[in-house]
Amino acid sequence: MNTFLLEIVTPERLVYSKQVTSLTVRGVDGELGILPGHIPLVTPLQVAPLTVKSDGVATVIAVHGGFVEVHKDKVTVLAESAELPTDIDVERAEAAKERAQRRLQSRSKQDDIDHRRAELALQRAVTRIQVSTGKGQQ
Repeated sequence: MNTFLLEIVTPERLVYSKQVTSLTVRGVDGELGILPGHIPLVTPLQVAPLTVKSDGVATVIAVHGGFVEVHKDKVTVLAESAELPTDIDVERAEAAKERAQRRLQSRSKQDDIDHRRAELALQRAVTRIQVSTGKGQQ
């Protein structure tokens, strides 16, 4: 079976490195499926779960922005942050989601920067919750 090397890298660490059979990510223009032999590509990523298939098993990973870079035999995800399901504290993610929702509901028109930060915090929290509960699978 054809595979390619997938590496998910953040500024702090190498989160994932393995030969995989497919990768599904959510780019700025929508979902993108990557299989072995995909054409070279670089595209920005949304804050969203990504799905990796290897050895017949799907793994969902929370990715919080960044880029995907596709080469012939290797794909690199350069993420602002990324978390495996086992690394996610669900209670903390739920609390972050609630805080972000409160900030979004109580914002004034002058708080556009804070509003954007709250939206991103909400997206990250929802992504973490989806991945940790297995609902982020695409």
